[in-house]
Amino acid sequence: MMDGKLGNDIAHVIEADRAHVWHHLTQHKPFESGEPRVIVEGKGMRVWDQNGKEHLDGVSGGVWTVNVGYGRESIADAVREQLVKLNYFAGAAGSVPGALFAEKLIAKMPGMTRVYYCNSGSEANEKAFKMVRQIAHKRYGGKKTKILYRDRDYHGTTIACLSAGGQDQRNAQYGPFAPDFVRVPHCLEYRASDQGAPTENYGEWAADQIEQVILREGPDTVGALCLEPVTAGGGVITPPDGYWPRVQEICRKYDILLHIDEVVCGVGRTGTWFGYQHYGIEPDFVTMAKGVASGYAAIACCVTTEKVFDLFKADPSDPMDYFRDISTFGGCTAGPAAALENMRIIEDEDLLSNTDAMGNYMLDQLHALSERHKVIGDVRGKGLFLGAELVADPTTREPVDEKFAAAVVAECSAQGVIIGATNRSVPGYNNTLCYSPALIATKDDIDQIVAATDSALTKVFG
Repeated sequence: MMDGKLGNDIAHVIEADRAHVWHHLTQHKPFESGEPRVIVEGKGMRVWDQNGKEHLDGVSGGVWTVNVGYGRESIADAVREQLVKLNYFAGAAGSVPGALFAEKLIAKMPGMTRVYYCNSGSEANEKAFKMVRQIAHKRYGGKKTKILYRDRDYHGTTIACLSAGGQDQRNAQYGPFAPDFVRVPHCLEYRASDQGAPTENYGEWAADQIEQVILREGPDTVGALCLEPVTAGGGVITPPDGYWPRVQEICRKYDILLHIDEVVCGVGRTGTWFGYQHYGIEPDFVTMAKGVASGYAAIACCVTTEKVFDLFKADPSDPMDYFRDISTFGGCTAGPAAALENMRIIEDEDLLSNTDAMGNYMLDQLHALSERHKVIGDVRGKGLFLGAELVADPTTREPVDEKFAAAVVAECSAQGVIIGATNRSVPGYNNTLCYSPALIATKDDIDQIVAATDSALTKVFG
């Protein structure tokens, strides 16, 4: 692809970026003397920066998004064709791609029936929170407004989503938060001893901790439980055996709506269409964003059951008795047009099977790597969504300092491989390397990612 420097035009771009762009999750002080990174082009699994350097992208766009890889002309063509025909109309009316993608999406989600369009994962979760609160007023006399969320889970950047955020460093300095969001314990079996948990049946024990919170708060005050099927930025935490069946049982016992946040796991990332489908869960809400259109257009969805939808049907003469919400850019047609083609690609190229096979291969390779590097205390994940937790002592499981995980990421980047790590999220536990290559990944791609990690661990830890 690209070769060498890109000339004077890119020099102007870099200066414009440095002078005017406020980057996400970035301290800009270093840019006073150094260049920001500008990604110029992408194809398949690889991207090129402003210097023409090629990088194998092991995190699908930096934040688990580009599921089908870069440079998909058919998605771009579908978006262009739709925008020329109709680019936008407010979501109070329907659109052709909106109706067709909703139909196709629901076909992948037995038990779910309705799609509410918006434009980001944070917003999709906000919609679910608002539905829960309105249901509390419509059905429970203003009670059951509390929403439970899990330690180390993440649901977005707005104040309400941070109120439901289990990552204290991401939440810091943004309070006070919205009331009636209540935290429940995490389910990381590798850290069970930190919780004083039993060595057997940890999954059921971890779920029972949720019930204890419900009983403490009062079941008649709790409206919903919001969880990621696999915790993402909090350390790539796969649920232990016995956890999800018990969680489902608890929600039904206390008439609590179950909200599954699939913003990261959704649309193939774990080897099924949705992460919750590995575990036999029957949710009331499913929210999704990143992989829905693989970053080719902005789209997010809050998907519900017909039972939830029916709670908002009433006499049209009552001006307050419907879901009084709007997402301006939920009316953009580019999102569902891109999502339709994105889903076709996943189906036609059998990328779910590839994700399952390559995910198992990568998991095995990371386990083998852990035999050579005792600093890897735990390897976990599902499909092409994997993590390796780094520890200073494999016996005590003392986490390494965040700076060491960051050094491994930096060393991989120097080798032309982009990986991720938990950072500035969970105090004391920002020690997990994160991997989420596109669903098109091959064994050669995975071998390159693992080899770069191997070399980086040797350089950082010896």
